[in-house]
Amino acid sequence: MKLYISKLVLGVFLLFTSFTFAQNISKNQFRVKGNCEMCKERIETTAKKAGATSARYSIDLQTLTLETEPSVSPDEILKKVAEAGHDNEKFKTSDATYESLPGCCHYERDAQQSETKAEVSDHQHDHKKENEFYVKGNCSSCKARIETAAKDAGANSAEWSAEKQSVILNFDPSKTSADKILQKIAEVGHDNEKYKSSNRVYKALPECCLYDREIPLGASNPKVHFEESENHGNHEGHSSESNGETHQKNIEGVVVTASKAATALSKKEAGLVFNIDKKELLKAACCNLSESFETNATVDVSFSNAVTGTKQLKMLGLDQKYTSLTKEQLPEIRGLASAYGLNFIPGRWIESIQLTKGGSTVTNGYESITGQINTELLKDPATPETSLNLFSDFNGRAEANVTSVAPINEKWSQTFLLHGNGTFGNTDMNHDGFLDRPKGTQINVGYLLNYNDLEKSGFGSHFGINFVKDNRTAGQTAFDKNIAQNEQPAYGVGIDISRFQVWNKTGYVFKGKPYQSLGWMNQYVYHQQDSFFGLRNYFGKQQTYYSNLIFESIIGNTNHKYKAGASFMYDGYDETYLIDHFKRNEIVPGVFAEYTLTGLKYTLVAGARADFHNLAGTQFTPRLNFKYDFTPKTILRLSAGRGFRTANVFAENQQYFASNRSIQILQNGGNIYGLKPEIAWNYGASMQQEFKLFGRKSSIVADFFRTDFQDQVLVDLDRSPQELTFYNLEGKSFANSFQTQWDFMPFKNFDVRLAYKYYDVQADYLDGRREIPFMAKHRGFVNLGYATNKNTHEGFWSFDTTLNWVGKQRLPNTSSNPAEFQLPSYSESYAVLNAQISRNFNKKIRAYAGGENLTSYYQKNAIVDFRNPFGNYFDGGMVYAPIMKANFYVGLDVTF
Repeated sequence: MKLYISKLVLGVFLLFTSFTFAQNISKNQFRVKGNCEMCKERIETTAKKAGATSARYSIDLQTLTLETEPSVSPDEILKKVAEAGHDNEKFKTSDATYESLPGCCHYERDAQQSETKAEVSDHQHDHKKENEFYVKGNCSSCKARIETAAKDAGANSAEWSAEKQSVILNFDPSKTSADKILQKIAEVGHDNEKYKSSNRVYKALPECCLYDREIPLGASNPKVHFEESENHGNHEGHSSESNGETHQKNIEGVVVTASKAATALSKKEAGLVFNIDKKELLKAACCNLSESFETNATVDVSFSNAVTGTKQLKMLGLDQKYTSLTKEQLPEIRGLASAYGLNFIPGRWIESIQLTKGGSTVTNGYESITGQINTELLKDPATPETSLNLFSDFNGRAEANVTSVAPINEKWSQTFLLHGNGTFGNTDMNHDGFLDRPKGTQINVGYLLNYNDLEKSGFGSHFGINFVKDNRTAGQTAFDKNIAQNEQPAYGVGIDISRFQVWNKTGYVFKGKPYQSLGWMNQYVYHQQDSFFGLRNYFGKQQTYYSNLIFESIIGNTNHKYKAGASFMYDGYDETYLIDHFKRNEIVPGVFAEYTLTGLKYTLVAGARADFHNLAGTQFTPRLNFKYDFTPKTILRLSAGRGFRTANVFAENQQYFASNRSIQILQNGGNIYGLKPEIAWNYGASMQQEFKLFGRKSSIVADFFRTDFQDQVLVDLDRSPQELTFYNLEGKSFANSFQTQWDFMPFKNFDVRLAYKYYDVQADYLDGRREIPFMAKHRGFVNLGYATNKNTHEGFWSFDTTLNWVGKQRLPNTSSNPAEFQLPSYSESYAVLNAQISRNFNKKIRAYAGGENLTSYYQKNAIVDFRNPFGNYFDGGMVYAPIMKANFYVGLDVTF
């Protein structure tokens, strides 16, 4: 009985002690910056060592939940967390400590906070009074203005200190509040820890009162006036001011004015990945995807034909067909769309572009050899807007774009996309009797529906549908499309394309496991082209169904991630060229797996896939990317990988249809046009170095890539000027590519980008090794951009100019032609200058004007024997330079 009573007393004592202890434990939540599982471990470990009873960090919410005893100060814990490298709402880490973190831990820091100014001193934190608040100011006029505003808002007294940049308030809580007082202070022009003044009010202050607008970190969950900044050329379309009123968003942490780079090289990715923001696309005319890279040094944009006026992309010294072109991570420009597909993605529809040089991830397929260019469409409901774009050049081209992104409710949002363009009138600048670009119209309509409930149910889904109708007429200016083709006295080209696609992407994030997800993508595409080139007809139909299932998770912790899945591709082709009919079905099921290892200074991504092609046989595709951070500012990348593809010899070479070359296919037993599939290995190395120049961030990137082919389908233009011959490679074919790029800012708002590229591209043709034609060995690039008053709402001017220098190129052999129809062995070098000036008006209206090819250099012999288009020597495919002189344009963007 005594033993029972003793146990009961002891139990009651322990229960009482635990209850008392629990009552004394305080629980608080603070905002702390972090990026990955390594950050989470570092933050929690540091907090516990600093005295926290419990520390739980959320990467998604960017919050640290602390449980502490009364004797432990949360401020001291947060100070230690900052010393370990993580900015938080009370303390900011030093730049040196931040830079010493592993590359994967480099979270996005609040912009314009320097180590000396943004860090709040220990003295301020230790001695901050209960009603003391940080308020920015400069002089005695500021002091009078701040104190008067505080009293107007109900404060009994207010004492502002310029030295401490703080105000001590005395007020009756039953009559007013600190929030109301600080809001009033912001309204008269002074940023503080809770509210940020509008740019309009700030700029109206006397010159002596224009303080540094940086806000110190000093308050839990502060409310600030959200001011979205603009880069030159930026037209985000979302304004934080309307009719002179400043809108307020309640957000955790401090938001400061920031300038996001329009084009940025990702420091986190193992591969060489450039993120191109839509602001970059506004630096040029950018009417479609083919013009989206005119200010980018990595991709070469060139005319492929003097008759149809189409443009093609080249990367790493190789044609566009070797680059995987995707939209929303789904296959897009391939097959029959190869020749004209770049025209079907309007520039104003694009949210961003991700450009990967070298082998990309195996999860996206097997066709990527030189890299991947992925386009993301407008669909962010966080910045709802309706925009109108009008564009016209001085040579008869006009277009209109309407885009609308809007939330339906908390989970659903939608995007409407509408594009129309037309080219009217006869443009013949070189007076050869041929149109320099085709006439015609395009109607392009898209609709996107998005569902996002990842936080609650874990589900998210994206649905899209797109329809394109494009009609083009080219050829001689005397061509009359109303006359029957066989009765037509003039040479004409007609291209009629209809394209329809529908797609869906659905994902699920497992509850309690944010690192584990399942995604499923599906797409159907129907593409039809009816065309003629003089007396030659080409008709093609393609139906494609694509499906990709991806499971992602970890092994132990997030330092070891993996993806695994299966894909399926069906391509149905039906083509007719002249009287020859080609029909085939390609069926390709595949499986893949990819492993990512993240260490303190390195990231390794190794993947492989097996595809079971019904016509090309089983293909194994390994790929590897490795990144090593010597320092946070010195990064080495290595890559190697294999890719394969089946050549569509007619669709991919339509630039040569506008000629009188006869087509020959030298079959070698393959199942696709009698040819084998193309296989290539790509190897690459790059070095990225960041440093300070003129006190500002500067970076240099140098990369080298080599591509080696097996069974490449060669396009031989040299056997005879009257023949176009296709055959599989027997021997070697390689492309060496070297590029170095330097980005820097010599003074505020002035951006400079310089680049140089060297290509060595050769192949063993039937009669020996030769350089690939139309590929310059040397290229130079200069892009300059300047903006005035970039971060104001009163509007600003921006100026952008791009100079491309192209060295000499080998031209196909025409020595067997009569002398007057022969081309030189090499072209001359030339330079093309583009420039644009734009004016932004309060972020609602943007007007711009520009010029392309301002040097007015054009190829004078673009069409061989243009006087006799039905003769043996006529050839419109020998294009190495622009075929139009200077062209000027104007445009208008309006956001509602």
